Amino acid sequence: MLKPIIPLSSLHVSIASGMVKVCFGKQMWRSIELARSELRLELTLACGQSFRWRETAEGHWTGVMGGRVWTLTQTDTRLWYYVYKHQQDSTHRRWTEEDREPEAKYEVDVKAEALPYRGEEEELLRDYFQLNVNFEELYKDWGERDTHFKKTADIFSGVRMLRQDPTECLFSFICTSNNHISRIQGMVERLCQSLGTKLCLLDETSYHDFPALSTLAESSVEVRLRDLGFGYRAKFLQQSAKTILDSHGSHWLGGLRNIPYLEARDALRTLSGVGTKVADCVCLMSLDKPEAVPIDTHVWQIAKRDYNFVSNTGQKTITDKLHRDIGDFFRKLWGPYAGWAQSVLFCSDLKKFQHLKKTPVTKEQKREIKCEADDNETVQCKVMKKEKIKAQRPMSKKTTKVTGR
Repeated sequence: MLKPIIPLSSLHVSIASGMVKVCFGKQMWRSIELARSELRLELTLACGQSFRWRETAEGHWTGVMGGRVWTLTQTDTRLWYYVYKHQQDSTHRRWTEEDREPEAKYEVDVKAEALPYRGEEEELLRDYFQLNVNFEELYKDWGERDTHFKKTADIFSGVRMLRQDPTECLFSFICTSNNHISRIQGMVERLCQSLGTKLCLLDETSYHDFPALSTLAESSVEVRLRDLGFGYRAKFLQQSAKTILDSHGSHWLGGLRNIPYLEARDALRTLSGVGTKVADCVCLMSLDKPEAVPIDTHVWQIAKRDYNFVSNTGQKTITDKLHRDIGDFFRKLWGPYAGWAQSVLFCSDLKKFQHLKKTPVTKEQKREIKCEADDNETVQCKVMKKEKIKAQRPMSKKTTKVTGR
């Protein structure tokens, strides 16, 4: 029998084919047990993997995923999520301690194989963040292989690789050519608002789904996107969508998940505006190829500066051979999840996260700094200095004897 640990008035329970399904009477925050060491939202969602997430309140990230609008936040032990209804005209929902209610956990005594029903939204979230991968074990393995990574991992834990929709990932990364993260975000947002289906309105901001392949392939799209400031990328977007539909079909991109990494990468490179780096990003971030290591000038500098990587030919630009050589170097160093490890170092090198590398100053250190800078010492400062000098003096034999008792 079902024994709910939340009020019966707040849920409806149905049992069919041995499966337990729970439907809540009102919309609410849900959560997944997940430590920050396994996922840090502020790093993972802002390091240039996806361009659909914004920090809409302190520690609250709102974005579009799986045709839904979400707000995510986290505590030390749980990932909290709120999913907005379509066409909802409302304000962003902020998580508070009042939302910390018992989870829908049940003692189930139906069929032996029956399991608690997680719900479609939780499954989407688990798939998106690839929660089936034990990230702490990966960090441990990389740290044992690489001392430089171990130092970085102590600060940048939880930089998790997303598993994005292949269409959204591909066409977002076509926009990254000669671009930076904030500008790419703006372009992707304009693309969705112009061509995507509206999902809901929050705080006077419209949220739209990513455009379908059929929409992107329309002949009028190039001109429309040029008017929106996409420049030469407008042609790449429209032509790539048309090529996929005309030559491969609408399910082709998803099917690349089922073929080897190098085959998938070469297939992507046949599309307009897709070079080796973009193809590797798509392979890593949406096509289940964790060994793909995207190489740009930023990663090349990391390889040279932190790993003493030297090209045999001394190139000044990234050729296909150099891309392969650096990728192979990191794959040999980090193993089958090399692309995940590379993303941690890439994130740690972004300017927006450099403040995390600074050692925080304790209250005691702040007081000492203030004392040293103050010409007119207070009594408290004099006491601190006296205690500091006393602590630095070597113990006398008499003191040692007394202490030994």
